[in-house]
Amino acid sequence: MALHIAGQAPSLCIRREAYERSGLTRTAIDDRLGLTPDEFRVEGDLVVIGPIHGVALDDLFNELDTIGLRYYDDYFELSGNWPDWLQMLVTSP
Repeated sequence: MALHIAGQAPSLCIRREAYERSGLTRTAIDDRLGLTPDEFRVEGDLVVIGPIHGVALDDLFNELDTIGLRYYDDYFELSGNWPDWLQMLVTSP
């Protein structure tokens, strides 16, 4: 099933295998980003976090790099920079 990605704020997509390998925890991410229950979703091989509000993504990316994740190979952001009339859905192969 595809996951809806909200516009107007970025979302972070992480390969599920990379997320599990990294040692990241849902609690740590919730604490870091102040997420609601609906802002952390897992479907198949994909973890989607967001929309993310009020967080410097560069700092977050540096933290992910520090724990061994690689931008684009393991995670990337969808900017959320599209109009409300466009609906974005993502899924993993």
